[in-house]
Amino acid sequence: MKIQPTTVDDSVTHALQTAHQRFASNHHGKNASYIPYLASVPANLFGISIMFCDGTHAEVGDTDYAFAIESISKVFTLAHVLDDIGPQSLRSKIGCDPTGEPFNSVVALELHKGRPLNPFVNAGAMATVSLLKAQTAKERWEKIHATYNAFAGHELAVNEEVYTSEASSNQHNRGIAWLLQSYGYMHADPMQVCDVYTRQCSVAITCRDLVTMGVTLANGGVNPMTQQRVVEAKNVAPILAEMTLNGLYDTTGDWYYKVGLPGKSGVGGGILAVVPGVCAIAAFAPPLDVAGNSVRGQLAAEHLSRTLNLSLLD
Repeated sequence: MKIQPTTVDDSVTHALQTAHQRFASNHHGKNASYIPYLASVPANLFGISIMFCDGTHAEVGDTDYAFAIESISKVFTLAHVLDDIGPQSLRSKIGCDPTGEPFNSVVALELHKGRPLNPFVNAGAMATVSLLKAQTAKERWEKIHATYNAFAGHELAVNEEVYTSEASSNQHNRGIAWLLQSYGYMHADPMQVCDVYTRQCSVAITCRDLVTMGVTLANGGVNPMTQQRVVEAKNVAPILAEMTLNGLYDTTGDWYYKVGLPGKSGVGGGILAVVPGVCAIAAFAPPLDVAGNSVRGQLAAEHLSRTLNLSLLD
């Protein structure tokens, strides 16, 4: 176990240590199995990071392990598209409401005549990718990659094993992409978009990367480590609103009730929580609950929110 650096308050360090010690032995949940690579990730891995808007941070556990960003990527692609076209244009094409259905639901699309209800379900995420101002798949990917790099403060790599594993098993997403096209809510070539979306989900990040990306949102769109503005300040609130409403799939309400913070999860085992103006929390543990959220990650975030009085509802 490690905690570094020691520039944060002792209460923060103690809260991290306690969360890791208390929940490391929790063996509930299972790795995602529908993506073959994710099923092979060691289930005992567990890391937690916290970073404040002044750049001070602390971490404990397996925070150097690079895991697949998966659906957390949707947050940062959304940030780029909001800067490109603005919130009103985005909302005219993609909604901001929960679907009441699983994140990969075709039924939700059919019920709403093909309009994705939010950018964090798979349909909405692919529609978001299609709205990037790009002419080719290469240009589309390079814009996404550059945005992620700016949020993290350094260049991130795609885990090609994850990408290959997902690309060989993403028939369902391809079907959703074509359905979006049939209803007029796909704004670029469907298969190009689906492939770029698959690649963005395969970016490898550590807890340190994720917490830096999250605190950039907490800091009004400026990365505190590089001092680079990554997203316009006016677009941070819409991003946090989407995280509040739709960040943890079917159990977003339970998350907000317990943690009280905008959050986003990914089936790679990552969890991100943002405290506007204060800090971000990132956790990683591969076993997921039935909704697709890291079990230990949620417990760690809830503990830190309660212990450090971070909840926006408190």
